[in-house]
Amino acid sequence: MRDPSLRRSLTLFRAFLREQRDPERCYGLLARDAADQIERYEPLKGRVVADIGGGSGHFTEEFRRRGAHGYLFEPDLRELAARGRAPSGAVLADGYLLPLADGTADICFSSNVLEHVADPQTFLSELVRVTRPGGLIYLSFTNWLSPWGGHETAPWHYLGARRARERYRRRTGRAAKHTLGENLFPLHIGRTLRQIRARDDVWIVTARSRYAPFLAETIPRLPGVREVATWNLLLILRRLP
Repeated sequence: MRDPSLRRSLTLFRAFLREQRDPERCYGLLARDAADQIERYEPLKGRVVADIGGGSGHFTEEFRRRGAHGYLFEPDLRELAARGRAPSGAVLADGYLLPLADGTADICFSSNVLEHVADPQTFLSELVRVTRPGGLIYLSFTNWLSPWGGHETAPWHYLGARRARERYRRRTGRAAKHTLGENLFPLHIGRTLRQIRARDDVWIVTARSRYAPFLAETIPRLPGVREVATWNLLLILRRLP
């Protein structure tokens, strides 16, 4: 699917709506799309790819299908085993302290993890540490003020996280998976971009609205508008020598 395009955005959106019923299709599509995005800047074949927080392994499997040496690092054993088995070669590891030597990875990949860590700048520093100089870092996150910012409680998070959780429990009969301040944290695009631009160990190759059907690189440049319209920010970074 061409990125950006209306067809791609609609296909991914429909898959997201069916994520609970058909996770294999949803995450399989997302993995292929992410791999396509990476290969705009770096071929996967023969590269060492560290997938940080990659859950049950859909991304790592796609990278391997394209000839990469893919390694999955996931802190949650339940996520690793969500498909009934842990992916081959997966490592139970915290993204704050990865069991990798400096500069091990050609590509460091993190999809929709940043909003789930309490200290995103320390998390990013660890991604940078394990990436070789000149290597690529793929980093995406769902911004809090986007319509999807509350995850399963969205869009009711606009009325407050606690109220959104209570509504979710009433509607579904179970507690929401994410709790603001515990395993979900409010990230904002403007602040995140300023923090990354202030670093001296990476430079931003592109900052784009990951799922937008058009103006993907324009939307994140618009203060205020970007916080709602981006939905999910994709950053492609290069580690500086």
